[in-house]
Amino acid sequence: MEFLKQRFFEKYVFTKTKTTRDYINSIDWDNRLIGIKGSRGVGKTTLLLQYIKKQFKPDNKVLYVSLDNFYFAESKLYHLANDFHKKGGRFLAIDEVHRYPDWSIELKNIYDDFPDLKVVFTGSSLLHLQKAKADLSRRAVMYKMPGLSFREFINFETGKQIPFYTLKEILKYHIEIAVDITGEIKPLEHFDNYLNYGYYPFYLENKKTFHQKLNEAIQTVIEIDIPQFESVQTSNIIYLKKLLNIISHSVPFKPNLNSISQRTGIALNTLKKYIKYLNDAQMLSLLYFPDKGINSINKSEKIYLDNSNLIYSLSGDAGNTGNLRETFFINQAGYQNKLNASKQADFLINDKYTIEIGGKNKQQSQIKDTDNAFIVKDNILIGNDNIIPLWLFGFLY
Repeated sequence: MEFLKQRFFEKYVFTKTKTTRDYINSIDWDNRLIGIKGSRGVGKTTLLLQYIKKQFKPDNKVLYVSLDNFYFAESKLYHLANDFHKKGGRFLAIDEVHRYPDWSIELKNIYDDFPDLKVVFTGSSLLHLQKAKADLSRRAVMYKMPGLSFREFINFETGKQIPFYTLKEILKYHIEIAVDITGEIKPLEHFDNYLNYGYYPFYLENKKTFHQKLNEAIQTVIEIDIPQFESVQTSNIIYLKKLLNIISHSVPFKPNLNSISQRTGIALNTLKKYIKYLNDAQMLSLLYFPDKGINSINKSEKIYLDNSNLIYSLSGDAGNTGNLRETFFINQAGYQNKLNASKQADFLINDKYTIEIGGKNKQQSQIKDTDNAFIVKDNILIGNDNIIPLWLFGFLY
């Protein structure tokens, strides 16, 4: 354990707390067992270390470990927790839980056996966390961590502290809100950069190598995470890559599964599974009509990449403008709201608000007879009446 403490103290020293995401305040850290899930690269490790540095001195009461450390090749997580607890440990942070077999069972035992020990764990893939629900039911409080919002990206880039707004506030007061924000910053000056590299916080390390690192993360999901937890044969990994490549170049993608099956050589039933795996791993976003469910891949109206940064990395350029706009909207508005496909327009939010997305010359014809309907336009600073700037939906969190 002394070796792990040394590694932790080194990380503690180099953890910077000057720039901290607001998400840190959305977690109730008083819970005894907390799980933070999210896709690779959204900043879970950094958030966890920042919380520790803000709340604890580097002493025997706190310990951070990553389960991909060689220490755990021969040592049990439970035994570590037991030794840590005996020596006065009170807060144990566990990173990369999916790297450790039977982690959920051992966490359950740690929770049951050490009632005065708080444990926070993170996982980079949603796949394994979904499978652990039974072991941790009624014990773990789970949080889903997104990447940066457009608002957070702007705050990081400018040093400002612009607040977020609820969906209802944006729909009702979008003119006043846009006027206030544009009095502080120029959002369109940052928008294209955000679409290109602003969703994942590791862009702050080096913008020049951002897409190289993102491609490495994508490869890890496809070659390690999905095969590890869904028993995909190594020889079939190429089919996952083909499928992602097709979707990344789409305009946006309306699935014809029979056509995709013929084009990729993937059997139809296998194709459905692969789309589900990629969705579970937060590589994709599936859009349904309100009366359809995610259990039926056949009935998905559209398939998008999870965020616009993935479009740039996988397609090699900006891709289709309409696809970029819709992907941005789904990614930002869908984090805290229910999004469906709309038969009148592009989207239906929370079973109430109809949204049509387009450029600055987009007309009202598609929604003219629809209640609670809005035109969301790209490349405008401030809207009017039911016309709202697209960038403003990046201020929802």
